[in-house]
Amino acid sequence: MSNQFEIGTIVTATYKTGEYVGEIVEISSSGKAAVKIKAVIKHPTQGDLHNPMDPNVPFFHQRRALSDGEIALMPMYTVKPFNGTIQEYRVSLERALYTEIRILEEQARWVERSLQELEQLKKDYTL
Repeated sequence: MSNQFEIGTIVTATYKTGEYVGEIVEISSSGKAAVKIKAVIKHPTQGDLHNPMDPNVPFFHQRRALSDGEIALMPMYTVKPFNGTIQEYRVSLERALYTEIRILEEQARWVERSLQELEQLKKDYTL
């Protein structure tokens, strides 16, 4: 797979739980590409990835997005060609962060509504 990419190719790649647009600056024989970050597509997920959706873990991970110009080793299987317009880093970071916040807020509203409905069912079942 590494043969389809060259140094200087603009790609999307995943690092841990974040997704980024970047430029390949090196391809290693170990199946990884060194990618220089240019934009954020998806902000990394917060919390313990081994215990998703559990806030009561010994260490709740706070994950920052990779920074503008940071170089990270990305597994080649996560690297794909990018053919769009690259957003300015800060704009892309803001968009990705607010998208992640909106998704979590929607989940919280769904949880709240589900709990209300279950409480009503508990009454209906006379439990």
